[in-house]
Amino acid sequence: MVLETCGLTKKYGVQFAVSDLNIHVKKGEIYGLLGRNGAGKTTTLRMITGLLEPTSGEIILFNKKFDVPTKEAFSRIGALIEMPAFYENLTARENLQIIADLRGLQSKDAIEKVLALVNLEGEKNKQIRKFSLGMKQRLGIAMALMHEPEFIILDEPTNGLDPVGIQQIRLLIKKMSAEKGITVIISSHILSEIEQMADTIGIIDKGVLIEELSMDEVKRRNRHYVKMVVSNVQRAIPILEKELGVIDFEVIDEKGIKIYELDRDFEVINRQLNVAGIGVSEISIYKGNLEEYFLKLTGGVTIG
Repeated sequence: MVLETCGLTKKYGVQFAVSDLNIHVKKGEIYGLLGRNGAGKTTTLRMITGLLEPTSGEIILFNKKFDVPTKEAFSRIGALIEMPAFYENLTARENLQIIADLRGLQSKDAIEKVLALVNLEGEKNKQIRKFSLGMKQRLGIAMALMHEPEFIILDEPTNGLDPVGIQQIRLLIKKMSAEKGITVIISSHILSEIEQMADTIGIIDKGVLIEELSMDEVKRRNRHYVKMVVSNVQRAIPILEKELGVIDFEVIDEKGIKIYELDRDFEVINRQLNVAGIGVSEISIYKGNLEEYFLKLTGGVTIG
């Protein structure tokens, strides 16, 4: 594990912002931290990066325990929490040079490397005030990568971006993981983006971790299916099993059936049920996804 939290808690007065949080981020993976606004995502990441002191609990980074992370841990971590800050009148390269000087970086090509990684090498001499929001976010990530960290922490890096900017950040994160082996934890409210890049997700609701599982498991639990609404489920079941050979299905209620064998000829199934005197009022294809799973866990309220 690159990161574990054990009973991590942040309390303001009598109110818990984060309560007894236990998350596990494996080396080399992209971990998506999901939750509605105010669920505790940013508070969690601020504690992990030492910007906020926990009320109780432990943070284990690179297999060492910390109440608050130390300089030793920070040398191996890069972070972008909320919006990055720049000197707007300076160029991208000049801003990165300030970070290099503050970090005591000696490598002469460190700036050129990170600019290339975030696809801004052609914009290095442009003043920041002329950058788009997406370019600023990518430059913020470049700042976090200057010292070649093993682990990078990103808090809503696509917030406020248009679809093109969101795609650029997603591709950048996947590139960092695949080519550099960097472990990433990213909070986001755009579930479709997390679904495309994360290996593992943690879902926080009201400061409590309610689920932590791999994206493969999410996909298994949200298999695509065809929903059939029939007049009599009990009479329909033996026809599906014995006459049509359908075995991978699930009864929803007294009228609904989920059929997971999507390659079946549903026109034939419909006809066979009708011949047996069973009415079919609906045949619909449902494609389960991360958003649907999130809604199930949080009582039907969307992430926004």
